[in-house]
Amino acid sequence: MGNARNFAFWIVLFLLILTLFNLFSNGQSSMASSTVSYSEFVAALEGDQVQSATMDGEELTYQASDGKLYTTVLPADAEVTNQLLAKGVEVKAEPQQQSGFMSLISLLLPVLLLIGFWFFMMNRMQGGGKGGAMGFGKSKAKMLTEREGRVTFDDVAGIDEAKEELEEIVEFLRNPQKFSRLGGTIPKGALLVGPPGTGKTLLARAIAGEAGVPFFTISGSDFVEMFVGVGASRVRDMFEQAKKNAPCIVFIDEIDAVGRSRGAGYGGGNDEREQTLNQLLVEMDGFEANEGVIILAATNRRDVLDPALLRPGRFDRQVTVPNPDIKGREKILGVHARKVPLGPDADMRIIARGTPGFSGADLANLVNEAALMAARIGRRFVTMEDFENAKDKVMMGAERRSMVLTDDQKEKTAYHEAGHAVVGLKLPQCDPVYKATIIPRGGALGMVVSLPEIDRLNWHKSECEEKLAMTMAGKAAEIIKYGEENVSNGPAGDIQQASGLARAMVMRWGMSDKVGNIDYAEAAEGYSGNTAGFSVSANTKELIEDEVKRFIQDGYDTAFKLLTEHKDEWERLAEGLLEYETLTGAEIQRVMDGQPPHKGEDEDDTPEDGAASVTAIPKTKPRVKPTGDEGLEPEPTA
Repeated sequence: MGNARNFAFWIVLFLLILTLFNLFSNGQSSMASSTVSYSEFVAALEGDQVQSATMDGEELTYQASDGKLYTTVLPADAEVTNQLLAKGVEVKAEPQQQSGFMSLISLLLPVLLLIGFWFFMMNRMQGGGKGGAMGFGKSKAKMLTEREGRVTFDDVAGIDEAKEELEEIVEFLRNPQKFSRLGGTIPKGALLVGPPGTGKTLLARAIAGEAGVPFFTISGSDFVEMFVGVGASRVRDMFEQAKKNAPCIVFIDEIDAVGRSRGAGYGGGNDEREQTLNQLLVEMDGFEANEGVIILAATNRRDVLDPALLRPGRFDRQVTVPNPDIKGREKILGVHARKVPLGPDADMRIIARGTPGFSGADLANLVNEAALMAARIGRRFVTMEDFENAKDKVMMGAERRSMVLTDDQKEKTAYHEAGHAVVGLKLPQCDPVYKATIIPRGGALGMVVSLPEIDRLNWHKSECEEKLAMTMAGKAAEIIKYGEENVSNGPAGDIQQASGLARAMVMRWGMSDKVGNIDYAEAAEGYSGNTAGFSVSANTKELIEDEVKRFIQDGYDTAFKLLTEHKDEWERLAEGLLEYETLTGAEIQRVMDGQPPHKGEDEDDTPEDGAASVTAIPKTKPRVKPTGDEGLEPEPTA
């Protein structure tokens, strides 16, 4: 219908241009000749002043001896043709001009075209489609029809509990009698909450693939416009569409764009976003119930959502979608590796153990990076080496081998990183050292990566103190080797990380006896948007800073002592890093013992659980010790 309308518009526009051209041409021809009476024409003919004549019905146009054109209207009984021929005048005859009806049409056609054009533009503005100038109030929700690339629950792995809750909604849609016979009603809404990249949108797509009912998808930002009332109108229109297709599912991605707590902005109750939220609340559970319309929403900012939006009756269940644990990571890697030809040595379990804190999106990116690396060097399948290289690239950044470093810079970096590694290996509660390198990666000149052996659910005070010692070991190593006057800015990132961990111990976790079991994080500037600084007394603030300084200093003293006691091993490791540039956990221990990093041919070169046989802290990224000013990942919370 829309194409036919557009075609008709262009046809009418062409006719308008043609008519205007004809009128203009006729006007030009009429302006070129002067109108005279019939008597004047006869006098000119008798005086032999007519050179040529053109007859067009009732009109006659002749050229006089002076070269000018004259036009006259002939009487009905005039015998002009014979007179002209008798005088030897050249006579031309042209078809008679259009009838009076056609003349009327030619006069009215421009007006009709203008009226038609006006109706056409008004139809566009009124929103014959949703993109019209006046179609702001139409919902932008799209019905998802995935004939190709359909996602099902088989494509979702690693988040079994969340999947089970949503599978129940799908089963309710398929077999409502199973639940209704016991008095159960279908949930009105489910809110998916979790960090970015954990698979919230993927879960929604799986529901769309499994449910077998209409599935509408829209983003929270699609409701927000600069015009007042547009968002509320779109909410109404979306629910009207959903009611017509009930039972159905409506998925609102990033609902925090429209569902933030009311009264928090400058607009007050008249703010456009708040009007949109009010309309959404009414439509979800207001005076008129929406039977058969299930609302799914996803957000990673549950803390900013309005309480009225979270109550039962609107979102009956809140499904947490966390970062996967080791078993979940192995399943997710298996899903993403289906499309990748794997080599015989590729073990998803080992890769899962060596990817702590990775989300589903991170793991998908890891598999893709491994495939790209294998393709870049011309392999026919992806090997374990490709996965290890891809993991290092994702965790530590791409190698910057083109970066020119002096021998002095390389030496300082090697001793700095060797200090981290030695202290981390000597303290029993530190996470095992996975890899040490002095090859610049990302924005750091070198780094040490440590990965935990088990899935951590909490942190103890002794573990935090040892971690502080490992973090400050880089600065202690520089001071021991080069003296206090020659320390560099390399430990800047270490100091930042140690300060964050020490402040968490004092202000949030109650690990300081002097400060006590009080949470001062909410009172501190930068923790919750408080721009007024500490809302505590000056004595308490000073006490907190003293305790933070004490924890960091104790860690530094521990690292200094260990490096002094094990100076030979530290020196050997630094020399090994200068020679080999990158060493893994097993190789680091061999170099510290004075042996070559690689075992001989008659020795078993396979670690018990592989080179990356480590597990993850599900809430944090790996701790990286860079030699530079770059910031580190935040410390894990209890």
